[in-house]
Amino acid sequence: MDLSEINPVLLIASLMVAATPLLLAAIGELVVEKAGVLNLGVEGMMIIGAICGFSITVETGSTFVGFLAAAVGGAVLSLLFVLLTQVALANQVASGLALTLFGLGLSALMGQSYVGVKPPDTPELNIPGLSDLPVVGPILFSHDLVLYFGIALIAAVWAVLKYTRVGLILRAVGENHDAAHALGYKVIRIRVLAIMFGGACAGLGGAYISLVRVPQWTEGMTAGIGWIALALVVFASWKPWRVLLGAYLFGGITVLQLNLQAAGVAIPVEYLAMSPYIITILVLVILSADKSSAPASLGRIFHASH
Repeated sequence: MDLSEINPVLLIASLMVAATPLLLAAIGELVVEKAGVLNLGVEGMMIIGAICGFSITVETGSTFVGFLAAAVGGAVLSLLFVLLTQVALANQVASGLALTLFGLGLSALMGQSYVGVKPPDTPELNIPGLSDLPVVGPILFSHDLVLYFGIALIAAVWAVLKYTRVGLILRAVGENHDAAHALGYKVIRIRVLAIMFGGACAGLGGAYISLVRVPQWTEGMTAGIGWIALALVVFASWKPWRVLLGAYLFGGITVLQLNLQAAGVAIPVEYLAMSPYIITILVLVILSADKSSAPASLGRIFHASH
């Protein structure tokens, strides 16, 4: 065992990369839940985003086009959830689970010819002068644009929810859809847009896994990140900045356990691999006693005829 092999600077830089897919998926789901909808299909939308982004990047050679395709793929798959829950008024929990299973199966079918293929590298944003700074440079100024976009998206969602009329309407629909409908707001339309936004964010998160974090295609490679994103929204008490903290906490534990494995720590690998999930569950149990911050209409079906 040699803990001196663990480089703190690389650890923190890797933590930010590991947290990004989770951060993107969770902030999208937060907006969906703020609108009063519970979409358990995050994992399915992420894996579809992963294969859409990967395949389009390989075919076009452009990671930008790949990420764009991933966002579109996630949003299009979310329309299936819209059809089930907002049009057919099906149970949201069952529909979300069906969406995840469908996404996992469809992605496996789509990705058969891409196993073992290496995608083009995602360019890093190297800022002259700043990227070369010791310690701070590798941590803050040597990442790809999607990582910075994720942090900017957190700030944007926070600002929109807190300070704009759009955010106020979204929260009103999530708190009491009947009252919002009585005031003349198009509840279904608002929820459809929120669900599609969540799908696009999940798709981006999935593509980040297949193009940046693990640049290859493997069946089922999201490996539960979508479920952790769902838990993270509760952990964050539906507050955007807490999503950022929670994602970095999970990312940090994930990267740390990999580094401990590499350093030869005398703990069975299986225990280390389980640690991020165990710690997430413990934190959830401790923090989820406060249910007051959950949107009041979360998971309830809206009947437009009311």
